[in-house]
Amino acid sequence: MARPFKQQRNPGNIKPAASVSVDPDAVPQRLHKLLALAGLGSRREMEELILSGRITINGKVAEVGAAVVPGDVVRFDSRPVHLPFEAELAQVLIYHKPEGEIVSQDDPEKRATVFDKLPRVRGAKWIAIGRLDINTSGLLIFTTSGELANRFMHPRYEVEREYAVRIFGELTEGEMLQLTQGIELEDGPASFDSIRPQGGEGANHWYQVVLREGRNREVRRLFDAFQKPVSRLMRVRFGPVNLPPRLKRGQMLNLDPKEVLGLLEWAGLPLPTAPLRQRTAREKEKAGQVFTPKARRAAPEREPRPEGSAARPAYGARPDAAGRADGRKTSTSPARKPTQSRRIRQDADIPAPRSRRPATKR
Repeated sequence: MARPFKQQRNPGNIKPAASVSVDPDAVPQRLHKLLALAGLGSRREMEELILSGRITINGKVAEVGAAVVPGDVVRFDSRPVHLPFEAELAQVLIYHKPEGEIVSQDDPEKRATVFDKLPRVRGAKWIAIGRLDINTSGLLIFTTSGELANRFMHPRYEVEREYAVRIFGELTEGEMLQLTQGIELEDGPASFDSIRPQGGEGANHWYQVVLREGRNREVRRLFDAFQKPVSRLMRVRFGPVNLPPRLKRGQMLNLDPKEVLGLLEWAGLPLPTAPLRQRTAREKEKAGQVFTPKARRAAPEREPRPEGSAARPAYGARPDAAGRADGRKTSTSPARKPTQSRRIRQDADIPAPRSRRPATKR
């Protein structure tokens, strides 16, 4: 049975959407702050996104510093955005980054990136807290909260970063003192909060350093100032988060909701007022378990068409007399000979069955 066609709606009969009631006592909140809480990025990234004109409020292009209330309709590239006016519990993931991976989503060289292995999250995206260069391993934190990421990374908070460093050579007491007092680099003075020798074998020696900045390759450049090249660099702590010993290279770990609440308290961020979502038995079983992620498969790239080739015929295009829809030969097999008309078999052509007579005795 053929499926009936859908009836077209008359645009004049469509009822307008019901207007959302606005609470007159609602306190307006900053748009870029709510966008960051929604997991679209950090506050600074959201300000740049608003400047690009891709965010609208009630159909009008938003401006930096705009405030919204629960009744406002906010869209990002014409898609509605759910703004968390009430604090929601974020997700936090710890990754032991190995060497050879970059912390970037857009790489023209198509190198391996840490974002290829992250599990998918609904209604949010992962934000990397700080960066590690391709030759640095160790602790890397991801979260779905732009506010929490901003609390870790903004220079005014001066969150401690602790590294284990292996250098070729050995520092003197005077050199270690100078590294804590400050050295002038190309982009300004820099120093370690503390530096402790951790021993070593042969020409290689280990040091434990702590600093409160996240400038590009700052640790390596401080040691290079004394002609002590770094042969191994690993971050072991970022603020209150330590790299667990059981987390081996290339493995991940989701923090428990209680641990996430502890991070929010440390950051001074509002805690969720609504009760936490009940976790399933599978989620409870996986909580606190170390797992090895798998890189997502990239979509295969289509081969470009050779120059001068015609485009693929559109759906429903009628072939021409030669059986081609776009002037090209569709088959290399020889043409079949036209079949002769066949005569349809009729009932008159079927012979009548012979009647069986009983055999007579002679």
